Amino acid sequence: MTRSKNKGDITGAVSPSNKPRRPQFPKIGELCNGSEILMRALYQEGVKTIFGYPGGAIMPVYDDLLKYTEGDDAWFHHVLVRHEQAAAHAAEGYARVSGEVGVAIVTSGPGATNTLTGVADAMMDSTPIVVIAGQVGVSSLGTDAFQEVDLVGVAQPISKWSYQIRRPEDVAWAVSRAFYIARSGRPGPVVLDFPRNAQTGQCKWCPGKVDRVRSYSPYPKLDMSAVAAAAALINNAKKPMALVGQGIELGEAQQELRDFLEKADIPAGRTLLGLSALPSDHPLNVGMLGMHGNYAPNVKQQECDVLIAIGMRFSDRVTGRLDTYAKQAKVIHLDIDPSEIGKNVSVDVPVIADCKESLPAITALLEKTDHKKWRDSFVSLHSKEIEEVIEPHIHPTDGPLLMGEIINLVAEKTAGNAVLVNDVGENQMFSCRYFKYNNSHSVVTSGGLGTMGFGLPAAIGATFGTDRTVCFFVGDGGLQMSIQEFGTIMEQQTPVKIILLNNNYLGNVRQWQDLMFGHRHSFTHMLNPHYSELAKAYNIPYALVTDRKDLEAKVNTMLSTEGPFFLECAVKENENILPMVVPGTSVDEMVLHLDI
Repeated sequence: MTRSKNKGDITGAVSPSNKPRRPQFPKIGELCNGSEILMRALYQEGVKTIFGYPGGAIMPVYDDLLKYTEGDDAWFHHVLVRHEQAAAHAAEGYARVSGEVGVAIVTSGPGATNTLTGVADAMMDSTPIVVIAGQVGVSSLGTDAFQEVDLVGVAQPISKWSYQIRRPEDVAWAVSRAFYIARSGRPGPVVLDFPRNAQTGQCKWCPGKVDRVRSYSPYPKLDMSAVAAAAALINNAKKPMALVGQGIELGEAQQELRDFLEKADIPAGRTLLGLSALPSDHPLNVGMLGMHGNYAPNVKQQECDVLIAIGMRFSDRVTGRLDTYAKQAKVIHLDIDPSEIGKNVSVDVPVIADCKESLPAITALLEKTDHKKWRDSFVSLHSKEIEEVIEPHIHPTDGPLLMGEIINLVAEKTAGNAVLVNDVGENQMFSCRYFKYNNSHSVVTSGGLGTMGFGLPAAIGATFGTDRTVCFFVGDGGLQMSIQEFGTIMEQQTPVKIILLNNNYLGNVRQWQDLMFGHRHSFTHMLNPHYSELAKAYNIPYALVTDRKDLEAKVNTMLSTEGPFFLECAVKENENILPMVVPGTSVDEMVLHLDI
């Protein structure tokens, strides 16, 4: 697909007689219908890929969309998913790796409500997507018409903005405003409800351009007194520690982060969503925070004297017990969203601004420092985790295949250059722990909402947002929640490398049942289909690994195969994800072993 450099005029080859021919881009003031205006508005926002599923209330839009997805000079590439929820998750995956706004188009009623899990997921994880849903005509609103639902009302609590476009005159403005809100400040999802009369009605074409919204201040003004206070605390710290979140990647402040950490010699832990904000092999990277993160950074949060949180929200999975969390430390919190300040953890110095602006401002006031003794204190804890947890998981000598060894091998073979996508559960925690990252925007995972079924469509979306290898790790439970998207892979030939870690259980829930419910495995054992037959039905190359002596060869085959590949790995059924901060305990009480 190629895009015209001149957005004011489009010319293309003559289409075959059985296909629609694209009209000229209308001049300002020329009459066109609302769905035509939508096409032009999306084009002006730089949209390249659209994920969607047609239906009755969105058919006028799809009729016009066809004109702009045909031919070598098509404006858009449309990806037909097999379920509307997948459209939203695919848009999320696309947005997370590309840094652009993901777009999903669906019909009204169940089509729209099916996307809401993805909208909520995007809201929790600050992912910019725009969902455009068809709706019954304005004259039918409130009559319980076929496939009518109050989408704006339902979506308001889980989106940055939801709006109903009632007139064709409002389409261009609404789209421009939607993209501005979705991508500005702390990003997030926007939902546009598009009644049929607004799609078919005509008006004069006038491009919309929204670059400000009254009462919405996405970029708070940096308070230099807060900058000075933060720098003073850091300069006087003996044991500073940084907690790095996804805000670094959302603000494209990766280099600013490195400059900050390196000047003050500050060890940094990373949240689940912030894993690729700092390269895995950076000397100041001390590992992953959280319930199943690394031992050293979790313990050291309770020893540092200054805690610098950057673009993260102090999730309960990071803090453990709030009443015991980091009570010894002065807390500095850098965030673009004022609502996060003090929400979970009391803050001594709030620095409310875009971290791309606030970090260099603080760095300029820092003294060049050496905290070698403090950094060295992490080493023994890390060595303990390597010896007792990591090595046994990634280099086992006998027994069934383990998740850690599979993930570690794929990470080594891709040399830190692939994109990690995962589903939710043990596969998520293991893959986030053992994958490696050289590049930013390399982790696509459902953090705040923990959405099973997220991974496969998100991985599909990610392949349209990057040219890098996309490795998707999934459990048998999560895969069966979105397995219909094999049809999307078959049709699009999306080069997703699917690694199924099949333990015949809802593994994470099984682990908690063993820990807290007396080994009563209430409906967590899975009866699985023959995945080889499914792969064959969808024409996806497939291999099964049951013995570790075959693992490397089949991973090599997967990575060298063009297009998609499905690698099923039969892993230990009762493998536990460790270390673990057991619910109700403090982060420094993290355990390396579970007696269950």
